[in-house]
Amino acid sequence: MLSPFRVLDLTDEKGLLCGKILGDLGADLIKIERPGGDTSRQIGPFWHDMPHPEKSLFWFAFNANKRGITLDIGKDDGKEIFKTLVRTSDVVIESAPPGYMDSLGLGYSTLTELNPGVIMTSVTPFGQTGPYAGYEASDLVLMAMGSLMYLSGDPDRPPVRISLPQAFLNASADAAVGTMLALYHREISGEGQHVDVSVQESVLFIPMNAHLFWDLNKKMLRRSGSYRTGLSTDAVQQLVWPCKDGYITFALMGGAYGAPSNRALVEWMATEGKCPEYLKQKEWDRFDMALVTQAELDTVARPLGEFFLGHTRAELFEGAQERKIIFYPVNTIKDIVEDPQLAARNFWMDVEHPELAATITYPGPFSTVDSSKAWRRAPLIGEHNEEIYVNEMGYSKQRVVILKQAGII
Repeated sequence: MLSPFRVLDLTDEKGLLCGKILGDLGADLIKIERPGGDTSRQIGPFWHDMPHPEKSLFWFAFNANKRGITLDIGKDDGKEIFKTLVRTSDVVIESAPPGYMDSLGLGYSTLTELNPGVIMTSVTPFGQTGPYAGYEASDLVLMAMGSLMYLSGDPDRPPVRISLPQAFLNASADAAVGTMLALYHREISGEGQHVDVSVQESVLFIPMNAHLFWDLNKKMLRRSGSYRTGLSTDAVQQLVWPCKDGYITFALMGGAYGAPSNRALVEWMATEGKCPEYLKQKEWDRFDMALVTQAELDTVARPLGEFFLGHTRAELFEGAQERKIIFYPVNTIKDIVEDPQLAARNFWMDVEHPELAATITYPGPFSTVDSSKAWRRAPLIGEHNEEIYVNEMGYSKQRVVILKQAGII
C-alpha cells in the first residue's frame, strides 16, 4: 500500500517500530546506521545467547523489511550524502534529542528546502517543546510519567511496569499513524509536515478508560492486580482465575448484557453438581454491578473458583464456546505460537538467515492485504551500501571505498 514511498530511518529503539510498520505496508525503508552499526544492535536477547551486533533478536524483530546502509551524518561529506538521499525520499524518521538535527544543519526547515514535500517524523521522550523536551528517559521513566504505572500492579504494593518495554513501541505505532496521515495530507495539499511524537503522550493514551472513569462515574481507578475496580461503590471483582493447568479470564457482567452468560455458566455448573442453590435462584437480569457489594461478589466467586479449578483451560474454553459464555484463556507464549487461528491465517513467517545458517520464525505483518510483499530479514551492517550508493545513486565503487576508509560510510 505504501510502495510508492521511500523512508529514511535514522531512529534508535525509540522509533524502530515506526519504520517497520511502514516497511510492512510496502514502503522502501532504508535504515541508516552509523559506521560500525547502530547502538540498538547491542540490545538482547541474542541468537543462541551469543552477544554480537549481527545476532540481536531485538534488531531482527524491529528491522525486518528494511534495507540497511551505513552513514555518518555528523561529518560534512555524510551530511551531503544524506541531503542527496532526502531529495528523492518522502519521509525521514528520527529519534535524536530535540535540536540535534538542527545543530547538524539537517533539521526540518533545511530538509524542506531540499524537498518541499518531505515529511519528518520525530520520536522523543517528551516531544520537541516544553520544559521536559531536553530530558532523556527510559521505558521505566516514561511508563511512570505517562501514568500507566500508577494503574499497574497490586494495590498493597508499589506501582510496577510490565516486564517487556512498551513505551517506545506505543510511540512508534503512533508515529507510523502520524506519518501516514501526513502522507495523505501531502497527497491533497502537496505540503510536507513535521510529525512530533512524544512518548509520554503516547503512554498517556493507553489507559484512556481510567481517565474517563472520573468524568463518567466520579471514581479514581487505582491498580488492582487481577481484580477490577470502579464499577461498584466499594467492591473489587476477580477477573483472572486459576484452573487446572493455568489461568482463565471471566468477568461477571450485570443486566441484560451479562445475564445470558452468567446464567449459562450456572447451568453448566449445575450439570456437574457444583452449583449451590442460591446461584440457581439468582435473578441475573437484575444483577447490577453498580450496586453490588463485596459480600455478594465473594459469595458468587467462591463456587465459581472451585468450578474453574476442576477443569483445564481447554475444557473451559470449549465449554464456554458451546454455551456462549463470555470467557477466555490466559495464553502463554507457547500457546500463542501453537494457536490454530494464527496458524490458519499464516501469521507466522519463516525467514531465512543465511549468515546464521538458520531459518527463524517471525510474527507476520499486523494486517493481511492482497499486495503484501516478500518478507525481508533485518539488514547486516552496511549490507546494502553497494546497492544504494553504487546502483541507485551512481557512485563509483572506488568512491565508496574512499568514503568507507574516511569513516563516512
